Amino acid sequence: MNFHTYFSSIAKPVNACIVGSGGFGRSFLAQGMRTPLLNCRVAVDVSAEVVVHAMTQIGIAEDQIRVCETPESALQAWHDGCYVATSDLVNLLGLPLDIVVEATGNPEAGARYAKMALDAGFHLALVSKEVDSVVGPGLAHMARQKGLVMTPVDGDQPSLLIGLITWAQVMGFEIIAAGKASEYDFVYDHETGAMSSNGMVVGLPMFKSFWSLDAEDPRTTIKARAKACHQLPQRAVPDFCEMQVVSSATGFVPDTPEFHVPILRISEVPELLRPVSEGGVLAASGKLELFHCLRKADELSFAGGVFVVIRCHDAATWSLLAGKGHVVSDDQKTALMYIPRHLLGLEAAISVLEAAGLGVSSGGVDPKPTLDLVGKATEFLPAGTVLKMGGHHHSIEKVSPLLVEGAALADDRPAPFYLIANCRLSRDVRKGQFICIGDVEIDTSSVLFQLRSYQDTVFFAS
Repeated sequence: MNFHTYFSSIAKPVNACIVGSGGFGRSFLAQGMRTPLLNCRVAVDVSAEVVVHAMTQIGIAEDQIRVCETPESALQAWHDGCYVATSDLVNLLGLPLDIVVEATGNPEAGARYAKMALDAGFHLALVSKEVDSVVGPGLAHMARQKGLVMTPVDGDQPSLLIGLITWAQVMGFEIIAAGKASEYDFVYDHETGAMSSNGMVVGLPMFKSFWSLDAEDPRTTIKARAKACHQLPQRAVPDFCEMQVVSSATGFVPDTPEFHVPILRISEVPELLRPVSEGGVLAASGKLELFHCLRKADELSFAGGVFVVIRCHDAATWSLLAGKGHVVSDDQKTALMYIPRHLLGLEAAISVLEAAGLGVSSGGVDPKPTLDLVGKATEFLPAGTVLKMGGHHHSIEKVSPLLVEGAALADDRPAPFYLIANCRLSRDVRKGQFICIGDVEIDTSSVLFQLRSYQDTVFFAS
């Protein structure tokens, strides 16, 4: 596709605001300085000083940045051609913006800013999967009712995977599995026997015997790898969250609520991520799945990228493609198509331009809450425990993620993971028990709760 042609109808740069100037927001600001069709010179964070720091770090001169904590000062700075830093989006609602890019990663704050953007008549690029996992389909519906677009963004895996899935569908490929690699590879050193992942290193000299798949039953090797790497995290909340967003857009669901998450070399993906009847791990075709990329230090990374495994229907064609280096299973029945990248804010402008310039979303046409991301206690949690969300992965201690069928909120239903984040338990939760709405003290006046109630009314009202 020629992107110049695709975006040729956009006559002037899209005016965007980024909310959240952390890793994603900073990269969006940085690339925005170089993207001809994008004008992004206003940003929001918990304090304006955080924004100023991010802006100066990417090369914007301090005398070109104004801290504005009133709508009037922000409008003046805009007219003066300056960059604007503020601590609240409310100060920017009077600017001639086209779209707000919400990237706080905070469930409640993100929900507040998302609704504020739509209420102000701006398109919404929703980066925070924490928000999307609780109320994404509802926000998309709300946007359509207002004649606006809510979109995920290229640069994050959900949008990229939705694009790859729909590409395969348009081309008529039979999708056996679709998903992503975990954020961090499992890198093995054959000389020292050390396995490293995300800064953690464990000694696994015995892992050499699991490097190649067992020819008779490769699934035994997969089990052995997982057991050997038990000291390394093998399931992360963000991966589950991203797959839930993809499910809302495509209707695809995982094989199991916990996923299989095998540790695989890239060449093994089309061998194992297929039905059990073909020697794989899936109960059926057409499933979402995750895997950890296993490699040596000098081998290419999957870079947390996305993939589809497709059926090979014409043997001669796929034999030719295998000879050209494509990743095809040994029996040439399945093949791996993948995008080994997710460039965060550096490529998010594609989705921003689509939404604000073309009026289309890079996500689902009509996303639906097919699944809920919920939590299960991994240890006994007494009443009074605060389910504090923290860390890089925005996890909750002693709570594991699962994906279950989507449903309206109810006291006896598993609660959305990020709806209960930072809430207090009102009663004991046993080990292995889902955390339900009735187990937690939830502020029903919060924007996130109100948006979820709206979503439930739209999709689950009888």
